[in-house]
This record gives sequence, structure tokens and C-alpha cells, in this order.
Amino acid sequence: MEQPVSKPAETAADAVLTLDDVRAASGRISGNIVRTPTMRSQTLSEITGADIWLKFENHQFTASYKERGALNALMQLSEERKSRGVIAASAGNHAQGLSYHGTRLGIPVTIVMPRTTPLVKVMQTESVGGKVVLEGESFDDAYAHARKLEAEHGYTFVHPFDDPHVAAGQGTVALEMLEDVPDLDTLVVPIGGGGLSSGMGTAARALRPEMKIYGVEAQLYPSMYNALKGMNLPIGGDTLAEGIAVFSPGAFTSRTLKGLLDDILLVSEPKIESALALLLQIEKTLVEGAGACGLAALMDNRDLFKGRKVGIVLSGGNIDTRLLANVLLRDLARSGRLARLRIGLQDRAGALFKVAKVFHEQNVNIIEVFHQRIFTHLPAKGLVTEIECEARDSAQLDALIAALHREGYEVRRVETD
Repeated sequence: MEQPVSKPAETAADAVLTLDDVRAASGRISGNIVRTPTMRSQTLSEITGADIWLKFENHQFTASYKERGALNALMQLSEERKSRGVIAASAGNHAQGLSYHGTRLGIPVTIVMPRTTPLVKVMQTESVGGKVVLEGESFDDAYAHARKLEAEHGYTFVHPFDDPHVAAGQGTVALEMLEDVPDLDTLVVPIGGGGLSSGMGTAARALRPEMKIYGVEAQLYPSMYNALKGMNLPIGGDTLAEGIAVFSPGAFTSRTLKGLLDDILLVSEPKIESALALLLQIEKTLVEGAGACGLAALMDNRDLFKGRKVGIVLSGGNIDTRLLANVLLRDLARSGRLARLRIGLQDRAGALFKVAKVFHEQNVNIIEVFHQRIFTHLPAKGLVTEIECEARDSAQLDALIAALHREGYEVRRVETD
């Protein structure tokens, strides 16, 4: 999560971002980042009724668009500042992008992370050349320590989003999308602190003033939504879209986005999970939670986008493999292909055999069986069994439940949500 607690340097506070800034950034970073493809999704277009084009920023070397802004900021440092090094507070994609390009350019990079940061993120950042300092229990603690080290050692602090150089670099995503698909009429962009949406919105609005631009936030973290709409929706919680889980958006980015966006859409956790699974199944591409938010918003607002030519940014692909497994299994459960059924049985020989026979007759595969004799409301001679099973689709599962009811069994589905 990127959650700075104070505004960045005053030089950024009153900055104005322009198309020329984004074009200049494009010239600087060209050849040093991956020119990711923008490709049409035939299947997603058919499903949604919109003409969907995907920008695969998850194909960057560090699997995130964050490289663009980090590199643009690094390349504008003086030689003296480069020699002193840069510092950032980040436990995510900004840390990797800054570390990778800083090391490649011979610039020392220090990243401050909370002590609670998962080891895999520490290792990923160190593997691309960053020096990691663990400090504090929260991001606020890490951020404060990074600013302290900045002052002590003369480092240059590179903000993850609230910096015009960083935002200009992120805006190059829009330039490439419009080069590849000049007649795009809508952009859907995930928003955390607002760097990507500020850069892309500035470029797209200048090139195509009539374009519709929608930002997307996780429903649990509506920080920019609150800032631009004058709302006070609660912020916080465990979200799959941790890359855009920001408590306070940037001052520069908030000001830049005011008037740029047509609207900000909020997406729930189940919608984000389903979109992530859909991209993996249909496009065979892996995204993190934040990277799935654009598609999640479109799937949840089909009437808004129907008939439009929509560009969606797959902003990153860094996700923990265990978390990914959970998301995919939960999606199977929501679609009716995977279920756990709680069935009341009599505690006698052959009872499990008889119920398993119904599964066999309906051609539904049993994965696991759990017996419960003690913690149940049934009489002492009764038991509860939970059977985890795999069906072809929800219709086959419904047929199984109906068959179990006909045989006199009390059946209840164990829900995932």
C-alpha cells in the first residue's frame, strides 16, 4: 500500500502537468521500458457489449507501469543528486521500479518498508538492486523514516505518485494506447494516489478532448472519490487491490484530476476477484488486484460502456501465488463449479455410501468429505457431513441438490461470501 502522510516537496504542490511534459517523458524513457501491446479482446467484447482493448502493463520487467514514472524522475536528476542516491517509502511496485532503473543507471536506491512487509516483497526489491530498510509497524512509520533519512543523507525522495515527473512518466501509457488505437473513445484507469490517472488523463484529454475518462477505486478505499466528490465514505479494510489501497490521495494529483475525470467508479471485492479470474481464463494473462479493477468496473457498469471503444489498463501483475489460488477457487465457487454442501445424515453404516451414490448418479465429483458428530443441532444418532464437490456448472450443481432433496436429505450450501 502507498499511504503517505504528508505532501511531497513544495515544488510539486503547484505544478501543472501538460501534454508536452508527457511527450518529453516518452522521449526520455523510450527504449528503456517495455513498449507493451494494446490488444483487442474479442471474448470480453462479446461478453460486455463494449469494444474492449487491453493495455498489458503487467508485461513490464517488474510487472507494473510504475517503472515509467520512476525512470522519468530518475533521468531528470542532476549528477550530484544521482551520486547521493534516491529514497522512497514503498512496499509495492514503486519500490521495484525505482530499484530496478536506479540500479541500471548507477544510482543508489534505498527503500524503506514497514517491518510487517511480506518477505517476498523485500526479496523482490533487493533482487533488482534496491537497499531495503525495515522500519516501523505501518506505512506511516516507514514514510516518516524515509523523510528523516532523506534529510540526514541528502537523498532525493521519489514519491510514488504525487510528483509531476512521476505522473508524466505514467502518462506515457495513454500516448501508446492512442498510437495503437487512435479511435479509442473511453479510458478506464485504476486510481490509488492518482499518478497514473493524472498522467493518462492529461495526455488523453489534450489529444482527444471528447474522450470519456473513468477512474476506478476499490470500494474499501474511496480516497480520491471522497476528495473529488466532497464525500466521507469510510476507508480501510483488506482489499485484493492493495496496489491502489491509499488512505490519502496526492495533493498534486487531486488538483490535476479535478475536471479531468468524467466519474470515479467503485468496485467491490467479489467483482475484483471475478475480473482477475476472467482475465486469467480468457486472456491467459495474470494481473494483481489493482490491475483487474478496470475490467471489474466495466463488468459492473455494462450499460455505461455498451457500444463504446474502451481502453483498459492492466496496471500490474504482482500477486502472491497463494492469494491467487484462493481467488481462483473462490471464483469457481461463485460460478457454481465448486461447492461445499452441508448434509444431515443418520449415524449408521452405509449412510455415507448412500449419499455418495447420489453424487455418482449426477456425475458430480467429490473432492473432500468432513464428518461432524459433536457440534451439531441434530440428535445424538445424527451427524453432519460437509462434502466439497466439483460440478460442470451451476445447473449441474442445482440438479444434484434437487436429487438429494428427493432422497430426503437436508442440504445447505456453505457460502463463500
